[in-house]
Amino acid sequence: MAYRHTIKGKVYKFDDLRTLLAKASPYRSGDVLAGLNADSYEHRICAQMTLADVPLKNFLSEALIPYEEDEITRLIIDTHSAAAFDVISHLTVGGLRDWLLSDDVDGAVLTTLAPGFTPEIVAAVSKLMSNQDLIAVAKKCEVVTRFRNTIGLKGHFSTRLQPNHPTDDVKGIAASIIDGLLYGSGDAVIGINPATDSPAAVNSLLELIDYLRRQFDIPTQSCVLCHVTTTIGLINKNAPVDLTFQSIGGTERTNASFGVNLALLEEAYQATLSLNRGSVGNNVMYFETGQGSSLSADAHYGVDQQTCEVRAYAVARRFNPLLVNTVVGFIGPEYLYDGKQIIRAALEDHCCGKLLGLPMGVDVCYTNHAEADQDDMDNLLTLLGVAGCNFVMGIPGSDDIMLNYQSTSFHDALYLRKVLGLKPAPEFEQWLIKQGIFNQSGQLNHHHNPAKLLKAINYER
Repeated sequence: MAYRHTIKGKVYKFDDLRTLLAKASPYRSGDVLAGLNADSYEHRICAQMTLADVPLKNFLSEALIPYEEDEITRLIIDTHSAAAFDVISHLTVGGLRDWLLSDDVDGAVLTTLAPGFTPEIVAAVSKLMSNQDLIAVAKKCEVVTRFRNTIGLKGHFSTRLQPNHPTDDVKGIAASIIDGLLYGSGDAVIGINPATDSPAAVNSLLELIDYLRRQFDIPTQSCVLCHVTTTIGLINKNAPVDLTFQSIGGTERTNASFGVNLALLEEAYQATLSLNRGSVGNNVMYFETGQGSSLSADAHYGVDQQTCEVRAYAVARRFNPLLVNTVVGFIGPEYLYDGKQIIRAALEDHCCGKLLGLPMGVDVCYTNHAEADQDDMDNLLTLLGVAGCNFVMGIPGSDDIMLNYQSTSFHDALYLRKVLGLKPAPEFEQWLIKQGIFNQSGQLNHHHNPAKLLKAINYER
C-alpha cells in the first residue's frame, strides 16, 4: 500500500509502510549506511506527518517482512492479542502518541495493553515522539520481574555487576565482584562476558559466582554470557546456571547469524526453568539487543534499524525474561555516530521495550572511535533514571578491559540513586544493610569494614 503527502506543492510518495517507517526515522548513521534514510529534513518531516495519519489497523494487515519468510513476523502476528488491541484499534499513529501522553493513561492501562501492541506499532509511534515524550511515556510503565530478588519496582534502580577480565582470571574477576558489591552493585545480576566460550571456562566462572553468592547469602543471580548452546550443555551437566543469556535480533536471518532460532531459545528456556533455582520467581532468561545488528548481518530486509530493534523485543517477550538490555552504543559509529544519536536511540529502545511489557535496561555505553564521551553518558544515565529504567551496567572505572568499550561505573549507580532517591532491589538492599555496606538510610557506609568480603578474593577452584 502506497502512502502520499503533499507539502509546498511537492508530492512525497512512500511505496509501502516499510519505506514510510524508514523515512520517518530520526537521522542516524546506520540508516544512511543502508540507504534507508530520508533525503532531507523536509522529506523526514513529511514522512512523519504521513505516518501520523496511518491507522493502527494497517500494521496488522501489512507485514514489513513477509509472514512466509520470517519466523519473527509469524511470532508477532500469531501471538497478537486482538482483545487488548481493541482499546486502541480506532486510533492513528499520531492519535496513539497523544493518547499515550494523556493523563487518562497510566501504568495499569499500559500493562493491560502490552499484548495488543506489535513492535511495528510501537516503533512507529516512537518516531513521532520527542526525547521528552519518550521519557514521559516510559516513566508510566512498571515492569517487574523476579528470580532471587525483585527488579523493576517503582522507586528502585538496579545494576548488572560486570566484572569482565581479558583472560577470565578468577582472582581478577573475584576482585571486581567484591569491588562492585562494596558499592551496592549487582542486584540485577552478576554477569560475566567470558573471554572464551569454552564450556570448561564458563563452568569455572559459574562456580565462582555461585560460591561467592552462597558463602555470603547474596540475594542475586548469576549469568555467564556465553552462547545459548554452551549454556544448554552445562545445564545438562548440572552446572549452577541461574539465567540463560543470548543476543537476539529482530529478523530470522539476524538470529541465524547469532546461531539461534525460536526453537533453540525455547529449548534453553525450558531447560533453565527445569533447574528451579529461583527463590522468589522464575524469570530465567537474559537477552541483549542493539540497533544495527540486523544491518551488520545483512539481514534487515530494508527495514530501518530502530524498527528491527523493536522487533527483537517480540522475541524477548516470548520467553518472560528477567532482564533485557539494549547495548546501545556498543556496535559502533557506523550505526549510531555520536552522543546525540546514542542518547536518542537509548530513549527509544527503553520506551519501546517498556510498552511491549519488557523489563528494559540499557548499557549506557560507547566505543572509543565514536563521537561521544563520558559527559554524553552522564546525560543519558540521568535521563534513563528519570524515565524509570530498570537497570544499567556497573563496571570498574566504567572501562571494560575485556570488551574494550566505555560504560557506566559502580559510582555512577550510586550517583543516580542519590540524586533521584532510588533504591536497589528490596531484598538486595536489606542484604547490603545487614552486611554494613549500606546504612539504615540506604546510603553507602564509608566506615564499613570489608575484611570478610575481601577474603573471598583468595577463592580457589
